[in-house]
Amino acid sequence: MLFLSSISSVIFAQTESGGSLVGFLLPIAILGGLFYLLLVMPQRRRAKKAKELRDSIAVGDEIRTIGGIYGTIRSEDDESFTIDIGGGSTMRISRRAVAERIGDDSE
Repeated sequence: MLFLSSISSVIFAQTESGGSLVGFLLPIAILGGLFYLLLVMPQRRRAKKAKELRDSIAVGDEIRTIGGIYGTIRSEDDESFTIDIGGGSTMRISRRAVAERIGDDSE
């Protein structure tokens, strides 16, 4: 109990300039909350959506890579896909290189 009272006395103590510590920490806390809401949450949402897309792709799906290459998944393993890019050519790409599934109406 003594510990809590000493913390509250530090928080509400007057600084040398005459303002309280709460008046100093409140704007910092608000900026931290805005930073989290505007930057961190949307990035986590995009990362989660991209992971769900990569996990849902199966052999036969048509995709577009982050480099703009269109192809059809021919085989897959733990870390990569082999895609057919037309004309009998195949390419091995990382799972993380998939940007979207073509013909996917979820967006």
